[in-house]
Formats: sequence, C-alpha cells, structure tokens
Amino acid sequence: MAMSAEALEALLRAAFADADIQIKDLTGNGDHYKAIIKSCAFSGKSRVAQHQMVYAALQGKMGGELHALALETSAKP
Repeated sequence: MAMSAEALEALLRAAFADADIQIKDLTGNGDHYKAIIKSCAFSGKSRVAQHQMVYAALQGKMGGELHALALETSAKP
C-alpha cells in the first residue's frame, strides 16, 4: 500500500513543527516522493544528520509504504 503525500507531510510536520515543507509525487503512484524541508531543527547538523532525522520521523515507513524519498534539507535562517 502506498503512502499519500498528505500522510507523508503529516509525519514530517509532527517532527518538524516549524518547517517549510514541500512534497512532490515523482511518479504519480504514491510511492516515490521528493521532500524539500527547511527547519530550524537542522541548524548546525550535517546533511547526513539532517536526513537521519527525517528518516526517524518516518517511523519505519521507509521501504514499506514509502518506497523512495529524495530529500532536500536545509536549516531555516
């Protein structure tokens, strides 16, 4: 079963309340997304650490309901 863009965004908003989040469905079938996330939580963190924070926020859904997620993360100024 695929994950909706809304469900993906809800998980991310729960973890990053201050974030500016954009979700793009790359294939139209709900399992390949691109997420652009800008959050103060990423301040001072490496890109790898930022992505690990996002994967933790997905609560194990990566690889199951969510097959692929391209990430673009950055700290808010």
